[in-house]
Amino acid sequence: MKKLGLLLLLCQLSCTSQAPEKINGVSFVAAPEKVTQKQVNYVLNINANHAAVMPFGFVKNVNSPEVIYNTERQWFGETFEGAKQYIQMLHKNKIQVMLKPQIWVWRGEFTGTIKMNSEKDWKKLEDSYENFILSYAKLAEETKVNIFCIGTELELFVKNRPNYWQNLIKKIRYIYKGKLTYAANWDEYTRTPFWKQLDYIGVDAYFPLSDTETPTVVELEDAWMKWKPKLKQFSQTYDKPVLFTEFGYRSMNYTAKKPWLVDRNDEKVNLQAQSNATQAIFNSFWKEEWFKGGYIWKWFINHDKRGGINDNRFTPQNKPTEQIIKDFYSLN
Repeated sequence: MKKLGLLLLLCQLSCTSQAPEKINGVSFVAAPEKVTQKQVNYVLNINANHAAVMPFGFVKNVNSPEVIYNTERQWFGETFEGAKQYIQMLHKNKIQVMLKPQIWVWRGEFTGTIKMNSEKDWKKLEDSYENFILSYAKLAEETKVNIFCIGTELELFVKNRPNYWQNLIKKIRYIYKGKLTYAANWDEYTRTPFWKQLDYIGVDAYFPLSDTETPTVVELEDAWMKWKPKLKQFSQTYDKPVLFTEFGYRSMNYTAKKPWLVDRNDEKVNLQAQSNATQAIFNSFWKEEWFKGGYIWKWFINHDKRGGINDNRFTPQNKPTEQIIKDFYSLN
């Protein structure tokens, strides 16, 4: 009996040690200044073990072929030097990093609609984006980040130039030896053609769930059943874990109706709706073996001045949702 008890204990310990750690992450927003230990302490306080660092490149409009990046006019955190400083501070505190260089189109046009009007411009965009992304792949390798994201919500660029992306991934692999993903929009991931070449199926998880002003946790969990089986099947088809490269909700009425919208500034603050939606996504996904985890959208480094009970934006900072994240991340 003693031998049997010992074997059961060893099996239990072995199974526990082999369980993959979930990514309990935050999207660490670039700022004009360096990040300090005090600011990183707020990330530690919510028990996050990962952060997405997001330097930016800019294009003038959705038909412009030039990616402008790492300039003196950008905020510190949006540059090469800034991303490196953020990574070093996070690593110092044993927080793993996904380096996620992103494109911003002036006036906030959606990156998924970037599309050139001529073959000449497509070639220019390809060269420009390659220079942009490979420079950050070198930084990712230099700083030994855990994950490198090769692009974010670039559907028409991917759709129109699939061979370019296949070759680009090979070039990134030559430079960077860690894990790779791509951040596909919620309605894009099924059409992304290169998941076999990556390590994680990255999804920005702004799935529409409810037309209710303040949907309950149970209502939202039920609504996820429209999308969750498809994500699971997709993961199994490619034998790759799903990673929510972004997830989160605004603290406003109807937050789960069209979670991707950022321009409804006049919507009434609804802290309960944000809390319920966040709890529901945790309950629905974090227990699944095929699911890797994700990064809350979004987390500002100047914590004391962000969010609060009168804010209807995405950040959970200084809102009831922050405590929900802290409690959940402490257990998972």
